[in-house]
Amino acid sequence: MNVELRVPAVGESITEVQIGDWLKGVGATVKADEAVVVIETDKVTVELPAPAEGRVTRVLKQKGERAQVGEVIGWLETGAASASGKSESVAQKGEAKKADAAASPAGDKPSDTRIMPAAKRALHDAGLAASAVTPTGPGGRMLKEDVERAAAARTVAGGASAAPSAPQPAPKSPSAGAPTRTATGGAREEDVVPMTPMRKRIAERLVEAQSTAAILTTFNEIDMSAVMELRKQHQERFVEKHGVKLGFMSFFVKSAIDALKEVPQVNAEIRGDAIVYRNYFDIGVAVGGGKGLVVPILRNAERMSFAETELAIASFGQRAKENKLTLDELTGGTFTISNGGIYGSLLSTPILNPPQSGILGLHAIQDRPVARNGQVVIRPMMYVALSYDHRLVDGREAVTFLKRIKECMEEPARLLLEI
Repeated sequence: MNVELRVPAVGESITEVQIGDWLKGVGATVKADEAVVVIETDKVTVELPAPAEGRVTRVLKQKGERAQVGEVIGWLETGAASASGKSESVAQKGEAKKADAAASPAGDKPSDTRIMPAAKRALHDAGLAASAVTPTGPGGRMLKEDVERAAAARTVAGGASAAPSAPQPAPKSPSAGAPTRTATGGAREEDVVPMTPMRKRIAERLVEAQSTAAILTTFNEIDMSAVMELRKQHQERFVEKHGVKLGFMSFFVKSAIDALKEVPQVNAEIRGDAIVYRNYFDIGVAVGGGKGLVVPILRNAERMSFAETELAIASFGQRAKENKLTLDELTGGTFTISNGGIYGSLLSTPILNPPQSGILGLHAIQDRPVARNGQVVIRPMMYVALSYDHRLVDGREAVTFLKRIKECMEEPARLLLEI
């Protein structure tokens, strides 16, 4: 029995998705609930599981193509996985031949060799014909490694016999989602790949922030000695009790909440002709993910302990790399903290995450000479930056906010004593 593979609902406001990698190609067997294809949206990446055990018989949407929520993007033949030793159905053979033909440049005859899905993609990317590759896999199957070896051999041979040749016709426009390699002479090549929905959304929001808000940035620097000493003193017991390291981010989250309480304009937003002040603190923490920078939210962060904050941030970072953050975790937020220091950034001007009115940028900690009690001493210093919407936040409020961050970080006891 054939079963449809449909695009699932991935969010209340999302009606269209982009097809990512097919984890199981035509002819591949899958188990129930095993991931078949990756589906990308402007906020999250999800995997479509197989509704039953069977074999993939058709792929209707290729990587990079768009599809509507609820649209059929492929077919699964149930029971096919258990039919061990039986020959493929006519429909499966026809689909495999179509896939082979699609993987080969125009004019090449499809090979009888069984080409694995990863090898098909590699053939397409390299522009190789299936007949130009020697298969080494079990049962004469062509593997991705076989294609890579053939492509490398072609490159070496081409470099050794390079000679002027007649002008070649202009390449055809790439199909949606298909990476193309454009030769520009010699060893200079260009890889053209489509933007992912998340990358497009990031670009749209950054441009939106620049064009709709009056963004200004103010700076300060923090002596991190006190926090570093506190972490060193209690790190071992903290890890033993909570199973996570005590980092700097939990201190900055707590300090930011304290400063937001003192300067509520930074936690507010402009909504039409009104200003919306919030008495809750949903802090976004920017983390690098597999598809780009994402900002998961610490809901009601004012109610979270240091350990809860560190555990949540660690979970966000791990799941961002695996593209497993949910849409709810990436939606909303009243204020954002972005730590470019982990990549070595010394100073930057972060861009607002609309409709928020403020974002705190953290940077690398460096030992620098500073004046203390008339003496020049070496201290671990960090530059911090606050970008804010000048339509709502005045310079006085912005400077007051950063000074409060500085006070809390240089004297962490303030966070407990609320002074």
